[in-house]
Amino acid sequence: MKKLIRLGFGLLALPILLHAQQPKVIHMILTSDVHFGIFKKKFRGDTTVPSWKINQAAIAQMNKLPDMKLPHDKGVAAGQLIGDIDRLVITGDIANREEPPYQCATISWQQFVDTYGSQLHTAANKQEPQLLLVPGNHDVSNAIGYTKKMEPATDPTSLVNIYNLTMHPPVPLTNTNYNYANNKVNYSKEIGGAHCIFLTIWPDSAERIWIAKDLESVSAQTPVILFTHDPPEGDPKHFSNPAAPGKFVKDSKFENMVAETYKEGPAPQKDGDHTTDIEQRGWVNFLKRHPNIKAYFHGHENWNEFYTYKGPDKDINLPVFRIDSPMKGEDSAKDETKLSFQLISLDPVKKMLTVRQCLWNTHPGRKDQEIKFGESKTISLAIL
Repeated sequence: MKKLIRLGFGLLALPILLHAQQPKVIHMILTSDVHFGIFKKKFRGDTTVPSWKINQAAIAQMNKLPDMKLPHDKGVAAGQLIGDIDRLVITGDIANREEPPYQCATISWQQFVDTYGSQLHTAANKQEPQLLLVPGNHDVSNAIGYTKKMEPATDPTSLVNIYNLTMHPPVPLTNTNYNYANNKVNYSKEIGGAHCIFLTIWPDSAERIWIAKDLESVSAQTPVILFTHDPPEGDPKHFSNPAAPGKFVKDSKFENMVAETYKEGPAPQKDGDHTTDIEQRGWVNFLKRHPNIKAYFHGHENWNEFYTYKGPDKDINLPVFRIDSPMKGEDSAKDETKLSFQLISLDPVKKMLTVRQCLWNTHPGRKDQEIKFGESKTISLAIL
């Protein structure tokens, strides 16, 4: 913008060009299924390694990112110094389910706070980044109950604290007055030119009511990114039991953490089967009505994958990013050199998003090892 600058003795003859400062690229770290309370069989030459120790090792590598340069992969900010990372997203399962012999959620949450709440220093001036959390099925089961024995039968500590940390109620909730049906962890934030939505478990019909309400104040030209625990197909076990809604029937696989009742039959199929076509069609129709939903991030199935969700009828194309687990990785549990988290880079000006896999344990025997960048994917957030 050209502007004449008036000095004390008159107008300066030459115009001065004033440029508005361009928004900087935003970086966020993503991990999932940190599962405090369990052990890893082997890690860096040790055996039966507790989750807090594994996560500490991951955090030590995360702390190196701000001083690293991104690879020359043609993605957002390629080749540039990463710099400050002000946000860390964890898509669920902070505490492992408290089935004996595993510890209760109260102990697991305290270990999480002692680890992620004080040891991560990637933000400006080496400060702690903002934690953006959603609960996983283990956090919810600890709070509401489960079909198998847990000790204690319920302990909502991790879910209550996730709620208080992210929802900021005027008066923090307690284990005594927390109600899962009424106190869902659903919130949104504007980050890097995108409207980021953080959801409990899966965008079922009840969650979609909340999303639709949230999007009423969002321009149709603003890209929307979803972060939740389950994949876009959902998980049959997480729906409500059609035969006994809200009840944890012995030997039943239904975990009653999604408000929507399962419609495919009397019981979900074996683990790994996504028999949720009816439920998915409602979700796909919602995506068609909101084409500015441009990306979906999730955990639960625990390996790094960048793929496209097409729906049961192959009539939708939604970019999806699946996140590895430091404790239960499908691949990294067998091969610790494949342990990874993700780095999201958002360019608010070009409306581009790049997700890069960060392999953080490629040389288990070396204390001075660096992060190795693995797969990457860049998508446009522009609304056509």
